[in-house]
Formats: sequence, structure tokens, C-alpha cells
Amino acid sequence: MATIMSCCASTFPVMMIRCSAESRSSSPPRIGLPKSSTSTNYSSSAAASASASAHHKISSTVDILPRTIKETWVKLLDDFVDGVFEFVDQPYLPSQSNFAPVDEIGEPVHATVVHGSIPHDFPEGVYIRNDHRLILALVQDLTPVWSDGRWMISYNNRHVETDTFKHEKDRKKPGFLPAIEGDSPAVLLAYVLNWLRFGSVNKYLSNTSVFEHSGKFYSAAENHIPQEIDILTLETRQNWDINGDWTRPFTSHPKKAPGTGELVIMGIYPQKPYFELGIVSADGKKLVHKVDLKLSRCCLCHEIGITRRLIKYNKKGYARIGIMPRYGDADSVHWFEVEPSCTFHIINCYEEDDEVIVLACRARNSIIPGPDFGWNKFEWFSKGFKQIGALEEIDEESEDDSFLSRVYEWRLNMLSGDVAEKNLTGAEYSMDFPIINEKCIGKKNKFGYTQVVNSDASSISGMAKYGGLAKIFLEERELEELIKVEYHKFPGNTFCSGPAFVAKSGGVEEDDGWIITYVHNEDSDVSQVYIVDAKNFSHEPVAKITLPRRVPYGFHGAFMPLHP
Repeated sequence: MATIMSCCASTFPVMMIRCSAESRSSSPPRIGLPKSSTSTNYSSSAAASASASAHHKISSTVDILPRTIKETWVKLLDDFVDGVFEFVDQPYLPSQSNFAPVDEIGEPVHATVVHGSIPHDFPEGVYIRNDHRLILALVQDLTPVWSDGRWMISYNNRHVETDTFKHEKDRKKPGFLPAIEGDSPAVLLAYVLNWLRFGSVNKYLSNTSVFEHSGKFYSAAENHIPQEIDILTLETRQNWDINGDWTRPFTSHPKKAPGTGELVIMGIYPQKPYFELGIVSADGKKLVHKVDLKLSRCCLCHEIGITRRLIKYNKKGYARIGIMPRYGDADSVHWFEVEPSCTFHIINCYEEDDEVIVLACRARNSIIPGPDFGWNKFEWFSKGFKQIGALEEIDEESEDDSFLSRVYEWRLNMLSGDVAEKNLTGAEYSMDFPIINEKCIGKKNKFGYTQVVNSDASSISGMAKYGGLAKIFLEERELEELIKVEYHKFPGNTFCSGPAFVAKSGGVEEDDGWIITYVHNEDSDVSQVYIVDAKNFSHEPVAKITLPRRVPYGFHGAFMPLHP
């Protein structure tokens, strides 16, 4: 059974592919007013008896009074917000139409149109993806089932019901004021009002990635802990705080340690401790290691990488890479000074002799946090996405103003402290959101796969659009030490999001498998799932599955085998 699924902090799209011959939490705390307490003692039993009755009445009154005051206080704040602020839908340009949210279906719907054929040895599982554009989290899935000699495919999506989602669902209207960007006083006011009304400064987004650990599946974003998801029904089960031991934000890119099955996690926070790293047991039941890296300030750190023995993370702002033993502490971090850059996504890390090799998609400019307040956002993003020319025409100044992201290599010598770093791909195409065969995480790998930016379409819309996929050959060098790259280009005005590598059962080679991805044709307004043979990468997809509804662009996808 293979399930293809997409999930978001507003809705989850999911596609499930099943082949079967035999049958082949609680709401966040609100700020309450302090309660007064009174204690009175009497020496006689008669007085004590009389007091007991009186105390019961007083306690009831005291319990009701603060609750009434709190409810009145919150209602006054709600009335103030409703009177001063107006929630309006963000207008989308025609070129941004597939960034707009969709509604929840909630029940499986059959997908009956398949161009080509789903491979007979495609594994049973779930393909799931978050959606960052939806106001509420939505999960979407597609489920093909082999029955009576043919595939039966169904599609579904559901909201990820975070605590803050439930608040707004109960209210039947939006409640949280936007508190991420804008004029500083307005952002501060939104923070305060959200905190006073809901006990949280912002929504819990759950909109960035989906991952598996110990047979359970989680939807994550970096501003809160993950939510456990039933990937067959898409029901949100509960928050995952590792039995209460992890109560801070949780990375969208946890990594499973080679050999042990432990899960390496991290979390950043604007107050001390700014950066903590943890290790979750292979069975997911306990936090076996937790360390404060004692950073001097909060920094944006989106991802970590791991090798067999070591952990790597990129500390944006300081232009340093830190390497530490998996069970190390702040004093065991080995820092390497590197050229300033922005690296959101790591391809892989591994050890080779005395070196740690880090492979990633690296840009000289960052798309986050965006332009300074007062700048024209559309113009700023549009300029950053423009193609800056062929390799021989590139200079550092033009690349500094661009979002051009290239495959990059750092070689960090743990004995000498030396650093060797270089681009591995040219400037013809910008690449990001890399994936690999997960059997190679922390080990030397031959291949990687990325989404490829369509610079023209992205510049016109002011939003990233990915018009194809790339297969990178890490052991094959071409011109000027650049590696070989093979491209899979989509038809015109067709863009993808959330690809995942699906390993072939019993596969021998690293690229034995398929790339599965959501695509959307903006001319026909039709969304599909493509299945691309990783060995015949530039060929037509082996299968194109037409979905019964539009799937908005999103971030990271994942394929979850049901029978690992």
C-alpha cells in the first residue's frame, strides 16, 4: 500500500497507494487573575463545624469570582480586538493562485485518472506533505489499493488540529493577530494581545514537515512541539512532548541516527537557553540526552545534520559551523569559521578520514526574514528570484543580491581545523529542498535530488516556484570541478512541491527507487502526483495521478512505508 499525502497547518493533502492481494492537548493556558486565599482556625469543634459550612460557601464564591472576572476580562479584550482590527483575506495575483488555501474534505475521494502505470513493485505507504499557505493546518493524502487486478486510488485531506486551531474552531472565526512581520509596535501589540487572550503569542503552525519515529507519524513546525497524526485517517491525535521532557520549539528536520535509530532533535527560542539539542530513544518513549549549547544570542537554525558519531549544525549570523559528538555538550563543540552564507537545507553529512563533509544548498542571500519594514515586498522578492546569468558572468556582488541557491561542499578537518569549501553546481539553476535515499543519512552518498527554481515564474509572482527536479551526481565531476547534474523538467506553467525519495524494496543501488512529488498545472488548474524513475530521471514520469482537487504549493513532503 502506498499512500500519497499532503499535510499543512491548515490542511493535509494525502495520497495513499495500497497494493493488496491478500489484504497485500489540552488547550494552552490563559492568563488568569491571581486568586486570593484566606485561612481561619477555631479552637472549638463546634466552631470548626460551623466554619466548615461557611468555608464551603466562601470557597464556592471565591472560585466563581475569579472565573467570572477572567471571562469578563477576556471578553473585553475580544471586543477590543474585534472593534479595532479587521481580518481580511489576502489578495493573490493571478500568478499566485495556487498559493491560496483550499477547504478540508475530511473523507477519502476516489482518484480515477492515471496516465502511465504505478510500478508493480512500488511499496505500500503514505505520501504526505505540509502546506504553509493555509490558515489552518490541512493534511492531504492519496491511497491506491490493488484489488481485482487494478489500482483503486483515493485522496483525502484534513486539518491538523493544534491547540490554537481548536481555539479558533470553537470561536468559528480567526482570533490570533498576525505577529510575525510588520511595524515593530504593531507586532509587539499583537504579541501582547494574543498572549493575554490565548496564552500564546502566535498560532501553532504545524506547517513545515512530516516525519516518522518508532512507527508513529508527526506534523511539525518550528514554533511548537509536533502533533501526532494518524496517517490513514489523518486524525490529529495529540501533542508530542516526549513524556513532558521537551516543552520548547521542535525542529522541522529531526534526523535519525545511523545504526542506533535514535532521533536527534533541536529547538531554538528567543529567551535563554537559546539553543538546546536532544536525543530521543529509538522507541520514542524518553529523552535520553539534552544539552544547552550556551549560545550568547538567539539565531535562526532551521536544520541539523548528523554523521555516524557527530552532529553538525549551521549557526546563521556567526558564519560558523559547529561539530560535536552526539552525546557531547557545549564545551565539546568544535567550531569552524566559514564564509558568510545562508543554508536552510542540508543534503547530507558524513565522515571521511579526519574530515567531516557537509553537503547543502547554500545561498549568499537569505529569503528570510524578508525586506526591512517599509520596503515593497513584491519588488524585493521579485528581484531576488531573477536569474543572474551563466557561471562566467557571475560576480559576488550580483550573487549577494540574489536568492540563487547552489549545491555546496564544506570539508572540515577535525585535527587541523582547516576548512575547504566550494560550489559544486553552477549558476544556471537555483536548487533547494534536497532529498536523498534515507538509507544514506550520515553516510557517504552518490546521489541527491533537489527542486529546481523557475526563475522567471518566481520573479513574476514574487514567490518561489519550482519548475523541475534535479539529480546530482556527487562522485562525477564535469567542467571546472563541478558535479554532473541531470534535470527532469515539467511542462510549461507546471510546478512542484514536497518531493520525496521512495526506495525500491530489495533495491541494490542507491538510486533504485522513485521520486514522488505533487505538481500543479496553472493553465489547467489541475493538480497531479508524478512518480519519476530515479534511474531514468530525465524520462517522462512512469505515472501521473490526477487528483480530485487542487493542492496548494507547500514545503516538505515525506513517503512513509507502511511495511518497512
